[in-house]
Amino acid sequence: MAVIAFREVLPRTFSHRFGESPTAERRFVVTVDAPESHQTLLNAVGIFHGAQHPEFSYLRCTEGSINETDRQHAEITYRYEVPNVGTQDYQPNPLARRDVWSFSVSSAAVPALYYYHGTSNSDIRPLVNAAGDFIEGLQAVEGEIKATITGNRSAFPLAVAGSVTNSINSSPYLGGAAYTWLCQGISGQQQIEVVNDVEVKYWSISVELVYRTSTWVMKIPHVGWHYISGGSKTKCWVYKGEGSEKEKVDASSPQPLTEAGAMKYPGGEGNPDQLLRRVHQAIDFTGYFGTPPF
Repeated sequence: MAVIAFREVLPRTFSHRFGESPTAERRFVVTVDAPESHQTLLNAVGIFHGAQHPEFSYLRCTEGSINETDRQHAEITYRYEVPNVGTQDYQPNPLARRDVWSFSVSSAAVPALYYYHGTSNSDIRPLVNAAGDFIEGLQAVEGEIKATITGNRSAFPLAVAGSVTNSINSSPYLGGAAYTWLCQGISGQQQIEVVNDVEVKYWSISVELVYRTSTWVMKIPHVGWHYISGGSKTKCWVYKGEGSEKEKVDASSPQPLTEAGAMKYPGGEGNPDQLLRRVHQAIDFTGYFGTPPF
């Protein structure tokens, strides 16, 4: 049994609707001396997934179907389309396709500890009342940008997922300064495709990165119930009473501290400094996740 001959039959079709990508079709008739396997018929014509259209180079073969009209003839129809993002450099093998990026913007609630004073964006002050006490439990809304990276891998990167989840960028990344991007998680799902009659098993991986302008570094008011005096930890105090009745008493609220741990305003009032504390490990995001191709 063998393929005797094949030829392209007319008409070819081409369709392009305004605002949409064009499509095209080509048809071939294959003559055999006896019923033959479909893969043999496809191999004889030699057009496979990803092949360019002979007239429109931006169209790629995305579908092929076979209709056996009788014992000696079969009609093969090929459909051509503009490849989707992620398959533009058309790779029939899913493991050879490049990653696809998507972005979305939303809002998230964060603790409110500081505010913009006046009309300027540079005068940032602690969110305290007139007595200098912090107003606890308040939240503010902050914009978040979520970047989702999807791609295919031969195996699920379990070790990498465990080590980079909840990590932040150690250097500028995607236009954001260091510590502004957080790897929120990595997920994967098993997939199977058939490429030119060969079954390919792989994992479809999704990575989620979240950006915050204020960074993922914790900003904490530098206050405490104790301070360091003479190398020892001592209870913070305030003055009670006035004049001859003025005396030191234990503070009923945390007091501002200096970098050395001393009371910043002994017996007085004033705004505390801001402590910056990084609680996430920092890694090279470019090395792990790359950047969008365009």
